[in-house]
Amino acid sequence: MYITCLDMEGVLVPEIWIAFAEETGIPELKKTTRDEPDYDKLMNYRLDILRDHGLGLKEIQDTIAKIDPMPGAKEFLDELRSFTQVVIISDTFTQFAMPLMKKLGYPTLFCNELIVADDGEVTGFKMRVEQSKLTTVRSFQSCGCETIAAGDSFNDLGMIKASKAGFLFKSTESIKADNPDIPAYEEYDELLAAIKGAMGMK
Repeated sequence: MYITCLDMEGVLVPEIWIAFAEETGIPELKKTTRDEPDYDKLMNYRLDILRDHGLGLKEIQDTIAKIDPMPGAKEFLDELRSFTQVVIISDTFTQFAMPLMKKLGYPTLFCNELIVADDGEVTGFKMRVEQSKLTTVRSFQSCGCETIAAGDSFNDLGMIKASKAGFLFKSTESIKADNPDIPAYEEYDELLAAIKGAMGMK
């Protein structure tokens, strides 16, 4: 049995923090996992900025409400789910992701949780498990499943390399250059064909 594991931001939907940075005019919030491999460091950096500017969950959710999936993402997911199980494994948070999951037809999502005070201040975050993407892929494998993985950032490399087949999708030139052994694609049709090929399908 195959399970295809996909990253969410940068693969199926635009980067939430970049959209929020543009909405608020705070360029420092444009930093993502493409730029900073240490996720804890990145999130604490973001929370400090939110605190400094008096911004909370509501402001971020107001921005997310305006975000649509990337063109072709839902159709890609629908086609993919017609021949393989699909799980989106993301380092985002439930409080961010659910409106986007609705727009994508409610695929299965594994992500994390924000810690939010009564006044809406984001005071912290709770990771579901350490190295969540790699750990989840290995757990699927321990259940007798073959995994195929695709993502765009540093934090996707573990699950990509641990899977039977793994792909970079809409990644940066530097990540692609540092990982020349991982096939890289820019279009959903290409990724779909690559996943089918990995499964022995035509």
